[in-house]
Amino acid sequence: MTDSPRPKVLVIAEAANPSWTSVPLVGWSMAEALREVADVHLVTQIRNREAILAMGWVEGRDFTAIDSEALMRPLWKIASVLRMGEGRGWTTLSAIASASYPYFERLVWRRFGAAIRAGDYDIVHRITPLTPTATGCLAKKCKGVGVPFVLGPLNGGVPWPKGFDADRRREKEWLSYIRGVYKLLPGRRRMLADSAAILIASAHTMTEVPETDRARTVYIPENAIDPLRFGLTATQELTLPLRAVFVGRLVPYKGPEMLIEAARPLLESGQLLLDIIGAGPLDEALREQATGLAGITFHGWLDHKTLQITLVRANLLTFPSIREFGGGVVLEAMALGVVPVVCDYAGPAELVTPDTGFALPMGSRADIITRLRARLTALCADPSALPAMSAAAQSRIRADFTWAQKAAQISQVYDWVLGRETMRPDPFHRNPN
Repeated sequence: MTDSPRPKVLVIAEAANPSWTSVPLVGWSMAEALREVADVHLVTQIRNREAILAMGWVEGRDFTAIDSEALMRPLWKIASVLRMGEGRGWTTLSAIASASYPYFERLVWRRFGAAIRAGDYDIVHRITPLTPTATGCLAKKCKGVGVPFVLGPLNGGVPWPKGFDADRRREKEWLSYIRGVYKLLPGRRRMLADSAAILIASAHTMTEVPETDRARTVYIPENAIDPLRFGLTATQELTLPLRAVFVGRLVPYKGPEMLIEAARPLLESGQLLLDIIGAGPLDEALREQATGLAGITFHGWLDHKTLQITLVRANLLTFPSIREFGGGVVLEAMALGVVPVVCDYAGPAELVTPDTGFALPMGSRADIITRLRARLTALCADPSALPAMSAAAQSRIRADFTWAQKAAQISQVYDWVLGRETMRPDPFHRNPN
């Protein structure tokens, strides 16, 4: 409601860092965007302090850094050992982080409990951790003093698709076999029940919310883009060779091996060029796999400016990841008018619509290679649909996936939990009955 005062919101984002990627960047970007619709005070972990100060935020006025290193530091060392390699064992890392998180919330309550009880904040909103496995005391304590607690966006835990157990083992994802036991944690059901609203970022995560709590869920994907950082537009030059690009960590589940194999005949015939942007454990093996293919270029990691210039030269983002939660790189490509080709599974498939890209049916490794090769072959034979899809992709991003739009979507949730609106928000028309 436009005549209502801006809500005072205590934003909890244990991970919020403008200098990092993935979840910390989501936490930071969302907290910053929310300042356009609410009076925000950010609470984060001490490791993010210097990066936030560098952005001009004033400590004590704009944000507070909580020092939970007494528990975080030793647990992080344990996680580093259990992961058995950098860039692997993400379920293990998430489990360790979730184990330490209740301590962080206890410290937050110790610091802000009196202010919350006194009514200094209209809402307490926990943005990160994004994982639904992290529980804490704040939802219960806020409900006890009559302050709405907003939880999320929650995302993660997408099951490994059938037929990819070998990749799961290569990723050292041993803990993923028993991940579901988190639902038995004593604090989880209480946290969900005590939340005034639960933001859900994926269809799979919605299925993990008990039926009794789904009337308080709102579907809002967590990722978005800053239009000022993605101001270019792919020209979609349709003369051969077309250009495809992969962006991501070079690990098994993101599918770079499948992509190179699928593209091989088109690379050999000169109908397609392929840029591989990223680094990781598969780097050496992928370069060996690409031996003799003149049309493929390995760039390693690129800074944002160079990445955007390289991306915008492409017709297609070819990203056959089999277990992607959010799919931020898909949104970035769409913002530039680069048409995505993804697997119809988990996060990317919820971002790509038939008029903005291609979602290939899931299947075995051989199925994905066959389907990806067929799609690339068909596009090389007739790329005429790409300009319209490029324009539609950019329009979709501007309509729903900028950080300003994300803040507006969450502002609707704030109005709802404060009783300013009676209807549950449904910005993506996805809420269950």
